[in-house]
Amino acid sequence: MVLLCYDASPTAKRAIPAARAVLGHKRAVVLHVWQPPSEFLAPDWFGGMSTPVGPPVAQLEALAVERAERVAQDGAELARAAGFTAESRAEPSVGRVWRTIIDVAHDTEADVIVVGARGLSTMGSVLLGSVSNAVVHHSRIPVLVIAPPDTTDQARGAS
Repeated sequence: MVLLCYDASPTAKRAIPAARAVLGHKRAVVLHVWQPPSEFLAPDWFGGMSTPVGPPVAQLEALAVERAERVAQDGAELARAAGFTAESRAEPSVGRVWRTIIDVAHDTEADVIVVGARGLSTMGSVLLGSVSNAVVHHSRIPVLVIAPPDTTDQARGAS
């Protein structure tokens, strides 16, 4: 079974058919890890006001769940179109995204995890962190990292 990590980015969309080309026809779970609003809204989000400005956290949470499920379903449709037998799964990240990915990989008994690289520079990776880098370094099962398209090759082909 293949765990396809999917966030609807161009690299994630590219990773699905690339993984199919390398791994062949297999059963897949398309995983979208989402961050619950409560994880990034500070307790003083309302600026100390007694009456909240904006939607309540529960409403934001419901919208986040709905969006996450839609993204995972869209990824599963792409995976089926690429030739995988795929189902979708949306999981909230409590803590680090890479940890959630590895936990789901173990839960689903995945043989391989597929992630797309963002193509961050070395400095960007140091400053921002890298989910794909963390998955590679912490996973005990194989990880296939799909590189982003090389824009220099595309530019050369256009000239």
